[in-house]
Parts: sequence; structure tokens; C-alpha cells
Amino acid sequence: MAVDRDRVLRTAAALLTRKSTATMDEVARAAGISRATLHRQFAGRDALVRALEALGIAECEAALAAARTDEGPATDAVRRLVAEIEPHAGLLAFLYSENQLFEGEEQNEGWARIDERIAALFRRGQSSGEFRIDLTPAWLTEALYGLLASAAWAVAEGRVAPKDFTHMIVELLLGGVQRPAEPAAGKES
Repeated sequence: MAVDRDRVLRTAAALLTRKSTATMDEVARAAGISRATLHRQFAGRDALVRALEALGIAECEAALAAARTDEGPATDAVRRLVAEIEPHAGLLAFLYSENQLFEGEEQNEGWARIDERIAALFRRGQSSGEFRIDLTPAWLTEALYGLLASAAWAVAEGRVAPKDFTHMIVELLLGGVQRPAEPAAGKES
């Protein structure tokens, strides 16, 4: 019987999103396969996490493409991006926290590409006058990742309604990043 690797990865992602400390035995049970079969697919937790990382990168890149981040106002592009990433936020939250295990190793090229595309969106918003220029695009990118992970965890734990995910992130992020309107000439503030 052939093992559907993609199904196993998605099952592992769903489980690890809810329970980041799940064992390989728990992952195998959730996927409906034996631990030995899981081990033949992924030599250990590190190999499984690396495969999940590749899945996360692919999903982020697809979300970036679907969000059309270089079209229209940057604020609208941020809204589209958060909405497109939402279905994958749990996996990203897991990967965000799991990244600590691989500290010191070089960053995966895929994450570097994603970082650059998101930073480019923030730079575009700064150039157009939509976003503050005193916050670096690198910091805004990290802030977005942090908000995505925090919202995913809050939704997974039932502290926040799933329907509020995009609204909460976008409003908090854009509320802090948008450049305030200049007072009209002749009006006192």
C-alpha cells in the first residue's frame, strides 16, 4: 500500500498546529499509519519538520501570488495577503516556534524569498506614503509573522473566533504602520 506523503504531511501539520509537542507515534496514529511507515517517509522529527517547512514555504509563496502584493494600494495588498495566509497560519505558527530548534543554521532560501517579497510590500507602502518610514520593512515583516502566529494560536485555543483572524491582524498592524494624515494647512491640531 502506497503512502500518500502529502496527506501525511497535512495530517502532521494539523496535529502539530494544535499540539506542537506531539510525538512521532501520535503523528503516525493521526495519519492512520504505523510509526515504522512514518519513519520510512521521515527519518525523524527533524526530517518531518523540514518537510513541513517546505510545505509552509510553498503555501506562503502561493498566498503571496494570490494576494497580488504588487497591485493597488499597499494597505489593500496587506489585507489580501493576511486573508490568503489565514488557512495556513496554524502551520506557520508551528514553524515559527519550531524554528528555535534550528537556530544557528542558515535560513532556508524559501523563507528569504518570502521575507523579501513581504518587505518589498512594506517598502512600496512607505514609498507611496501609506506607511510610516520610521519602521524598517524588515521589522514590519517580523511583526506580521508574529501577529499571524499569535492569532493562529489564539484561534486554535478558542480564545478568538476564526472569523476575526484577518480583521484583528490587519487592524492592529495597519493601525500601527499607517502614516497619520497631515493636518490641513491653517488648521490647528
